[in-house]
Amino acid sequence: MENFAAIDFETANRERSSICSVGIVIVKDGKIVDKIYRLIRPCPNYYSYWNTQVHGLVFDDTAHAPAFPEVWKEIAPRIDGLPLVAHNSPFDEGCLKAAFQIYHMEYPGYTFHCTCRASRRTFGKKLPNHQLQTVALQCGYDLQQHHHALCDAEACAQIALAIL
Repeated sequence: MENFAAIDFETANRERSSICSVGIVIVKDGKIVDKIYRLIRPCPNYYSYWNTQVHGLVFDDTAHAPAFPEVWKEIAPRIDGLPLVAHNSPFDEGCLKAAFQIYHMEYPGYTFHCTCRASRRTFGKKLPNHQLQTVALQCGYDLQQHHHALCDAEACAQIALAIL
């Protein structure tokens, strides 16, 4: 796969619609051509202890950030026509669909590909697990800031370039 957008969401709480950050890496002709990172005011707008433990974001980080529709208005034209790639795509696709639903936006039917599933097919039992950082390292990418949306999207892009 040479043209795609790798995407990663972080959420503020257990609700999939509570996107608090997004990272996107756009790949064209097998080369990274654009990177996008945005903080988003989550909906519902509260942070659970466990989510903050994972990604480090707190209420004050996104209190004045734009809501999802405003951020997506900027992102949508930049990924238009590209398939989306995520590591554990059911989570990220679920977040995207939940945000579209909660804001009463028409979902455009993005096509998702999953690097986690691709890793299981490609590496099988050769890896101790198929977590993002493990697969990224197997593909030659050292993920330094796991659970930072842009860093995770970059790792996903590198995996996709290697095995999709």
